[in-house]
Amino acid sequence: MTDLEIRQQICEIGRRMYQNGFIAANDGNITVKVSEDAFWATPTGVSKGFMTTDMLIKVDGAGQVLEGRRSPSSELKMHLRVYRERPDAGAVVHAHPPKATGFAVAGIPLDQYITSEAIVLLGSVPIAEYGTPSTEEVPDAISKHLRHHDAMLLENHGALTIGHDLINAYYKMETLEHFAKICMNARQLGGAKELSMERIEQLMEVRKKLKIPGRHPGYRKYS
Repeated sequence: MTDLEIRQQICEIGRRMYQNGFIAANDGNITVKVSEDAFWATPTGVSKGFMTTDMLIKVDGAGQVLEGRRSPSSELKMHLRVYRERPDAGAVVHAHPPKATGFAVAGIPLDQYITSEAIVLLGSVPIAEYGTPSTEEVPDAISKHLRHHDAMLLENHGALTIGHDLINAYYKMETLEHFAKICMNARQLGGAKELSMERIEQLMEVRKKLKIPGRHPGYRKYS
C-alpha cells in the first residue's frame, strides 16, 4: 500500500471505531508500521470519527515526528513497545469498547473458552495491570503479555489489539467487544459453559488449516 492508501485506511478505521461506539470524543489511537523505523499514527487531540489524512503523522521508533504538523499521542509509547517486541506486528489499535472495558474495570479477564470464533481468532484475553497514561508503566504492563497475546484488556482503561495489518487488528477489536457482550449475557443467565478440551483442540486445528496469522494463547497444551 502507498502512504496515501495507508492514511486513508487509518481514517476509515477511525470512523468505524467512532461509529461503533468503541471510542468517544478524542479517545483511542491507531498506528501502522510502514518500515522498520517508520509508522503512521493518529495524533493527539483529534476525534477518530472526523480525521482527515492531513491530520496523521509519521513517527520513527523513538516517537519523533518525521512527517506531519501535529503532536503524537501520549499513548504512542505503548504502540512502539509492541513493535519493538513483536516484529510480526503490522498495526496496533487501542480503543475503549464499553463491554470489554467494563471487564477491564471490573478486573475480570476474558479467559473462558466458550465460543468457536473467539477461540480461533483471539484465545484467552488477559488484563494488563494498570499504568499511568503517558508513562512507561503502560508499555511495561502490556510487555508481560505480548509474547502470547494479540488482544488484551488494559486495567481501568480499555483494550489493545495487534494485527499483521490494520484490518486484522481492527477485526480483533470487533471480535473482542462482541465476545465481551456474549460473556456478559452468559453471566446474567447464570454462567457460561466452557467447551471441552477435545472441542478446543479441534478448533485449534481449524486455526492451523486457515493459516490465521498472529499469536494465540491456546488451551492447556497450546498455552
